[in-house]
Amino acid sequence: MTVLRDRDPHLDGTSDLAIAVEGLARRLPESLHSLARIAYNYRWSWTPGGRELFRQFGAHRFSLSGENPVRFLRDLSERSLLEAATDGEYLARVDMVAQVLDADLARPARTDLGSGPVAFLCAEFGVHRSLPVYSGGLGVLAGDLLKEASDQGLPLVGVGLFYRRGYLHQRVDRTGWQQEYWIEADPEMLPVVRVSNSDGSPLTVRIPVWDGLLAAHVWRTDVGRVPLYLLDADVAENTPLQRWVSARLYEGNRAIRLAQYALLGVGAVRALEAMSITPALFHLNEGHAALASLAVASRMAGLSNHDIGDLATALKSGRERFVFTTHTPVQAGNETYTREEVLAVLGSLADELHFDREALVELGRVHPADVGEASGLTPLAIHAARSTNAVSARHESVARGMWHEMFPLGATDQVPISHVTNAVHLPTWMAPPMRALLTRHFGEGWERHASDPAVWAGVEAIPDEELWEVRCEQRRDLVAMIRRKVVVDRLARGEDIDFVQAGADAFDPSFLTIGFARRLATYKRLNLVLHDPARAMNLLDHGQPAQFVFAGKAHPLDDAAKAIAQRMFALKRSPGVDNRAVFIEDYDLSVASTLIAGCDVWLNLPRPPLEASGTSGMKAALNGCLNVSVLDGWWMEGFDGSNGWGIDGEVDPDEAAQDERDAATLYTVLEDEVKPSFHERDDRGIPKLWLQRVRASMRTLGPKYCATRMIDDYVSQVYAPR
Repeated sequence: MTVLRDRDPHLDGTSDLAIAVEGLARRLPESLHSLARIAYNYRWSWTPGGRELFRQFGAHRFSLSGENPVRFLRDLSERSLLEAATDGEYLARVDMVAQVLDADLARPARTDLGSGPVAFLCAEFGVHRSLPVYSGGLGVLAGDLLKEASDQGLPLVGVGLFYRRGYLHQRVDRTGWQQEYWIEADPEMLPVVRVSNSDGSPLTVRIPVWDGLLAAHVWRTDVGRVPLYLLDADVAENTPLQRWVSARLYEGNRAIRLAQYALLGVGAVRALEAMSITPALFHLNEGHAALASLAVASRMAGLSNHDIGDLATALKSGRERFVFTTHTPVQAGNETYTREEVLAVLGSLADELHFDREALVELGRVHPADVGEASGLTPLAIHAARSTNAVSARHESVARGMWHEMFPLGATDQVPISHVTNAVHLPTWMAPPMRALLTRHFGEGWERHASDPAVWAGVEAIPDEELWEVRCEQRRDLVAMIRRKVVVDRLARGEDIDFVQAGADAFDPSFLTIGFARRLATYKRLNLVLHDPARAMNLLDHGQPAQFVFAGKAHPLDDAAKAIAQRMFALKRSPGVDNRAVFIEDYDLSVASTLIAGCDVWLNLPRPPLEASGTSGMKAALNGCLNVSVLDGWWMEGFDGSNGWGIDGEVDPDEAAQDERDAATLYTVLEDEVKPSFHERDDRGIPKLWLQRVRASMRTLGPKYCATRMIDDYVSQVYAPR
């Protein structure tokens, strides 16, 4: 392999990646050099056969590495590498994946967005479990958008923060209480490279924060054709306080969070400029990056050291370069700060950008002139962007009601907030058995047309035996994963050995399997499952057996959510449960992919209208899992009466009465409809009525909630040049 000796004049990290790839290749036998290129591009993670290239050396060993291919290859023994280097069948598979990667990178880019890429700014990116810069749905959505942009050849770059300690890891103690811990990542062992200047020194951007300059390096990782840049404040020239700014995702300290938002927003603009990347458009995915608009406005206004510019006027000049997506359907979720908090952290930033400090505070308010109102980044983002969109049809209505006072219009329905409903990246979230089944029946390359309902109509012709066997295979894979994790988790907690050994028989691969897994927050209402303990226990009965798997992390400061999780965890010792209700610790992308593929039913029980969209049920549907969900967020659009089950989504100010009513509906649906249709079998042992609903779910939901449709909507409705 030849290294790129002449550094890229754009300084965008391309040369740094080439050097890193060559360094890893030197550790490998020559016939395996392509593995180094594959390891440094996350395209392998959604390419058929990509994951298996590394699992070939040992699935458990690869899992222990966090499925991090760079670390994994560096740690492999010489004997293992030499064996693979002489295995003709294995080398052919390496060559196949390498050809897919090369062909993907060589495709021409789309040209329908004008000059320059879209810069997609987000506080978290859920690209893969080995890159720990995500916590939940927002990040996973961002990662899926990057992957689909790559698949479609859409010119796009992502910018986020490189959290060395990532998001919390979860350990549940013997009482069921969540304990948190963090693990620091070593970037030298990740598929990321630090972007360098032409002289080889680290590219560094500096942002005024507090009373000094916060320095940050820029790291690059490739997500197919899309580069993702991550800003890192763990730099020697920074103070210990400054270095902590990018340490942890959603840091609890309010001042640190404000500094993070300055680094994300202003740092993104300066980093892209330093790399000679000129975006045609900035997409603010949630309000965290809204301060990017100030940096662009200051530059476009041409303010000098002797000017104090009119911030509102300057923002208007830059509005055509910004679009904003809001994900939060409650005012409390849109974090606000006092005037004193804003000025303590961001006052020097306003000074450097030549804007009046008070003007910055005012533009973060719904009512700028109200000196008693706190300031937030969501109002600033709305002020700064040419368009604002919600993430589902119902969320559009909710968002208009939340922010209508910012617009001088009479009726709420005239507020200029639209929606693009979230969706999921099909190649990432459809399990290999289901993807292989659909490829056999739909034809090679069908995924490129996944938003076409005509493609999904073919699911009706799949024989019952084949569809049911795939569903059973995915459930068996889930049960195997649960048994492994239950035993290890019980051992780690110091449980009794008999109880540990019983975990080896947890779950039955033939039982109806019901899953609930997502960020644990009280509005998600996991507690509805146990609202009536007697009815909940009856759901597990042996006549029509069922089993429940729960997973999710609570925010470190959310004791109410932790208490709900503790109650679910306590089910393991309840009489009659017999390992048929388990709580899986440390929920992450790897656990999620197995859960959504293997469950038969996916529960979603938010208190309406607090679910902006939700995406886990979409992932489940792609795999033939049926949704039982409150009619909120995306499910209010997706449910048609034949493709799952719905629970009333009307708003009720009497939360206790609503919980009572919704829990009763949940039990009735599970008792009278879900369990009987799953267990009613023909003489071949196949649940024909169940599979009819599975087909209806896949046929109606597949084309609407794959990311192909979502990107098409963003391009036509949001990104298109005006």
